[in-house]
Amino acid sequence: MVHESTEVLKYPIPNDGVLEPPAEWSELRGKCPVAHVTFPSGDAARLLTRYEDVKELLADTRFTRGTGQDAASVTEGEHDPLNNSEMAMAIPQEGEGHLAWRRQLNKWFTAKQMARLRPRIAEVAERLIDEMIAKGAPADIKGDLGFPLPVWVICEILGVPEEDRDKFSYWSDTLLNMTRYDGEEIRAAQTEFYMYLAGHVAAKRANPGEDLLSELANDPESTMSDATLIATGQGLLVAGHETTANMIGKMVAMLLADRSRWEALLADPKLIRSAVEESLRLDVNAGFGMIRYIDQEIAIAGETIAPGTTVVCSMAAANRDESAFEGADQMDLSRTPNPHLAFGAGLHSCLGQALARTELQVTLEVLLRKLPTLELAVPEGDLKKVEGLLVGGLVAVPVRW
Repeated sequence: MVHESTEVLKYPIPNDGVLEPPAEWSELRGKCPVAHVTFPSGDAARLLTRYEDVKELLADTRFTRGTGQDAASVTEGEHDPLNNSEMAMAIPQEGEGHLAWRRQLNKWFTAKQMARLRPRIAEVAERLIDEMIAKGAPADIKGDLGFPLPVWVICEILGVPEEDRDKFSYWSDTLLNMTRYDGEEIRAAQTEFYMYLAGHVAAKRANPGEDLLSELANDPESTMSDATLIATGQGLLVAGHETTANMIGKMVAMLLADRSRWEALLADPKLIRSAVEESLRLDVNAGFGMIRYIDQEIAIAGETIAPGTTVVCSMAAANRDESAFEGADQMDLSRTPNPHLAFGAGLHSCLGQALARTELQVTLEVLLRKLPTLELAVPEGDLKKVEGLLVGGLVAVPVRW
């Protein structure tokens, strides 16, 4: 337990609970909002857990995850998943360059584009659920639905073949590695991933289709180099399936862990949108959080943060702050407004949040309609968490109906 501000905690903070937060979050918000932590690498950093502090730092345009030489590394060795990956270095991380990069992608992730994609996402969800039903219970919501659905969507947007999805999954995991893979495995996987997308970018230049990579590769106005194009494809493939695949599983687990929640949604499907937002807010296994490198002195929560400090913002801890959310530890399916920080805040908030919301809403709509008797096939305590990666999730979500 946390007793004073000089105590140094290991980060990520260990948590025995699968759907419940570590007790330290609440203690830190109350007594030590700018905590001292060490990463798996052994490097020192500071941790923010209060809603206002996290929101303010994420929205502060002076600071990005752009790194200084004295920035903390998450892992030992050259393959730091947040700082040193070639993918992160090829995409502008700050200033006008970052805004220009985002502007070229934004139109593919607007609410209008999501409305166009929604019926096709629903068709794929129906097909995957029909296949799951045909195989019979018990099934794994993550493996049978949560993983293949967002992979299909992001492959559709990027114009890459869905049948390569198992490769994408492995490549993504190595890019998000904290402690699971060694340097040699990561190097080999990143080289394969880079070469794969380099081939696709070249093919799109020669023979464009109706997809994001084709448009960027052939847009005379685009300022993206090949390296940036390839890194963009990598980043979207990783972010576009890994986080949503995990979130579909976690959302269903949360809603079935107390089955009165599922019954409430069956009784009133209009709650689906707010239930998705509340699942995002209450997600305790959201992953590492967002890093900010502080290169000029600032004050946070009454503490002075010196230049050269790496600060990690725990959006998941902030999302349970009682000062921002009444009954913050309770799941309120009708909570509105719900200004959670699951997608970050400010200019660097998640580019694909409209897509993630659409996928989560559609998944829930189709599951409630086709499998009203859905229930967890194991006790909540038997669910296993994904370990060793920057993203959090459940290994599997066994269900029956």
